Amino acid sequence: MSGTAAVVLAAGASRRLGRPKQNVVIDGETLVERAVRVAMEAELSPVIVVVNPEGDFGYSLQQRGCLIVVNEGAAEGMAASIRRGVKVAQMLRAAGVVVMACDQPGVRAEHLRSLRAEPGRVTGSRYAGRTGVPAYFPAASFEALLGLTGDAGARELLREASFVEDEALALDVDTEADVERARRLVERRTLP
Repeated sequence: MSGTAAVVLAAGASRRLGRPKQNVVIDGETLVERAVRVAMEAELSPVIVVVNPEGDFGYSLQQRGCLIVVNEGAAEGMAASIRRGVKVAQMLRAAGVVVMACDQPGVRAEHLRSLRAEPGRVTGSRYAGRTGVPAYFPAASFEALLGLTGDAGARELLREASFVEDEALALDVDTEADVERARRLVERRTLP
């Protein structure tokens, strides 16, 4: 088995935002580029980015050393993207995966590293009173992830999971107001 892979979910249709959220620029990088950078800073490898067939950002991510996986079934919802990414990680014999969304600008490398502190245990992120992604799943969880369907993602698998708290992850980008909140959050974190 090799290391822990990142599966970056970037195939969503961004219906509420009305434009591809993956391409929203915050502090000089798109949301998907930011997620990839943070995953690489956390020493996750390989970084697998799951995109929809219409996504036009694959080439720039390949230049960064990512594996791009097209999810032809993106309309099904998040589970289809998780299955696609985990299948690639499984084929590459990853010891585990960190599943992460591309639209959580508050994610930090330290947080991703802390999720895999116990390599044999499923560990999610706790914010806004619930446990969600980013979340770490050891290879023993891959079959359960490959059995997911619909748009609920891995919610059921995280119900009894360990967790690491970080309220900054509660902000995900779904609306223009969220974009502005994300810009303020990132600015606060980068000021000296």
